[in-house]
Amino acid sequence: MSDIRHSLLRRDALSAAKEVLYHLDIYFSSQLQSAPLPIVDKGPVELLEEFVFQVPKERGAQPKRLNSLQELQLLEIMCNYFQEQTKDSVRQIIFSSLFSPQGNKADDSRMNLLGKLVSMAVAVCRIPVLECAASWLQRTPVVYCVRLARALVDDYCCLVPGSVQTLKQIFSASPRFCCQFITSVTALYDLSSDDLIPPLDLLEMIVNWIFEDPRLILITFLNTPIAANLPIGFLELTPLTGLIRWCVKAPLAYKRKKKPSLSNGHVTTKVTQDSGEMDRDSHLLYSKLHLSVLQVLMMLQVHLTEKNLYGRLGLILFDHMVPLVEEINRLADELNPLNASQEIELSLDRLAQALQVAMASGALLCTRDDLRTLCSRLPHNNLLQLVISGPVQQSPHTALPPGFYPHIHTPPLGYGAVPAHPAAHPALPTHPGHTFISGMTFPFRPIR
Repeated sequence: MSDIRHSLLRRDALSAAKEVLYHLDIYFSSQLQSAPLPIVDKGPVELLEEFVFQVPKERGAQPKRLNSLQELQLLEIMCNYFQEQTKDSVRQIIFSSLFSPQGNKADDSRMNLLGKLVSMAVAVCRIPVLECAASWLQRTPVVYCVRLARALVDDYCCLVPGSVQTLKQIFSASPRFCCQFITSVTALYDLSSDDLIPPLDLLEMIVNWIFEDPRLILITFLNTPIAANLPIGFLELTPLTGLIRWCVKAPLAYKRKKKPSLSNGHVTTKVTQDSGEMDRDSHLLYSKLHLSVLQVLMMLQVHLTEKNLYGRLGLILFDHMVPLVEEINRLADELNPLNASQEIELSLDRLAQALQVAMASGALLCTRDDLRTLCSRLPHNNLLQLVISGPVQQSPHTALPPGFYPHIHTPPLGYGAVPAHPAAHPALPTHPGHTFISGMTFPFRPIR
């Protein structure tokens, strides 16, 4: 690598960047012939940092700066390289060498260039770059993933009105990238403050993507070899947890956003017409999203069983439900004086439905005692109470430990009182199966 470095030092910045990609392409192509997963050692990474990210190797030396035109030309060189390289394994390892965080001073330059490269790939539809970015999002800590998501949202949803139409087009070009992008965006916009409510254009685009093809958000899960224990600090296999958070918290978060402000000691309750319009639009979008999420959850039992993960892998972690419930409880307490009873009811209804379907499909693994403890401090909600009480039958599914909330395989019972001796009434008709959750039974229980 030292000989390559000396030759690169005699070149201008753009020629050196193009040349280092050429040399590393040859180097890794050779390595891949002898090892399916070659280890990226320090030498190639240092060359990339010095000649692509312009971080000097010598201590104390001033970093070089590319002007805007040179940076655009560099991005074009990189886009063309990934487009023209036909071997996916070589593309992936070069992309990883370029953009995997190293925990050093080059990471800021690395992330800035990555955001611009992926943004350009979206604009000119460079599918190989988007596919490499999807793999990068899957294996990179979430703190870096949300930085990339922020860069794309700024470029296509904030800076230039109408540019979101360009971002929408990648739905058919790279569904895998779309899945990872949605997961990153839900990690970024957690509705914990008004600034972290997703922009309306972004929300509308994601809702339409998922509504058109609900399986989109399962692409990473369905195409990834999965261990029972997932790594901590990385993106989840699906954006389901983040999307549930959006649907459940949205009514309360938007109500908080309209909270009256104090002006000269007096409460100001004026809300602009534009704000009201946005709330009506977002309400419909979140309702549409909630329906799509429930539909995806209902698909999961089959996929978990096919992968032999039913009862072993919770795609929605109980530990992630705990802060969500705490946030709902805090928001409900904060907004109660503002007569937010309808928003609180809607939020809790959506929470109950999501918990019910997630547990029934095996996506959420927890005991009913855990659920009662978790929801004990929430305001009263009839549907949530029904879900907490749970079905009385125990699932015959052997993969689930005793006491876990199972999927119910028995036919649905009729509404109203259950006969004491069902066998004595063979002619009694049963209520037809409910289309909302097929096979899910909830015998009548009084609400206490």
